Amino acid sequence: MATHRLFRCIAATVLSIVTACASAALPLKLVVPGLEYQDRPESRYFHRVLRLALNKTAAEGPFEISTYPRPMSAQRAFEELGKPNGLVNLLWNGTSPQRERDMLPVRISLLRELNNYRLLLIRKDDQARFSAVRTLDDLKRLSAGLGFQWPDGDILRANGLPVVTSTGHAQLFRMLEVKRFDYAPRGLFEVWGEAEMAENRELAIESSLMMYYEMPFYIFVNKSNVALARRIERGLKLAIEDGSFDQLLQSVPSFRRAMQEQRSGHRRLFVLPSLRNGQ
Repeated sequence: MATHRLFRCIAATVLSIVTACASAALPLKLVVPGLEYQDRPESRYFHRVLRLALNKTAAEGPFEISTYPRPMSAQRAFEELGKPNGLVNLLWNGTSPQRERDMLPVRISLLRELNNYRLLLIRKDDQARFSAVRTLDDLKRLSAGLGFQWPDGDILRANGLPVVTSTGHAQLFRMLEVKRFDYAPRGLFEVWGEAEMAENRELAIESSLMMYYEMPFYIFVNKSNVALARRIERGLKLAIEDGSFDQLLQSVPSFRRAMQEQRSGHRRLFVLPSLRNGQ
């Protein structure tokens, strides 16, 4: 009987070791949303910073990152992320109180403060109207354009700024062009690339104003995926400590330009209280 128990104990131990080894050999498989402008340096940066964080924690196991083959709106991506077996299991975007309630954020901003500062895309012929803006009340006479359910909209509305929404990113430019609204506030990290894409349109970056409202740019995972969130957080912290995070951030030309603009001080800055505390 003792021999039989010993045999069962050894067999269970061997099975446990084999199972653990097999599990360790399986790569962590991540699927991220397809983006409308996937090939732009700004978009590639987020893939690179995710890979950097996972490489920093390579001792925790191999990984594979794939991109969903078709563009996916932010709303759809968050919907899929909330499902147990959704089409994506990780995404990056600006945060909001609702998003942090629904999903599990890794609370390290991938863009430092670049997503907090906003420049305005406007029609080229309208620069004089914006140069005359001196106060928030002046700005309230003009309407902003944002995507449907973008968290910016709640912040602008809470500060008394009129907002018109579009169904998607590309539609935003067309609506601005045909005067459905007066300006589109865009993050410092993205506005230069968007202005280049719009170079054949009658759009330009407004030259005298800047907005500030707090909106860190986080990685989100499903609320049940605590282990993944912790691994990414550990990896990002290691990259920040050894300087590789900032090196990657500053390798993107439009990000460097954004940092220079942030420090320039030549624009009138409108600071809007955010909704980070559920205001």
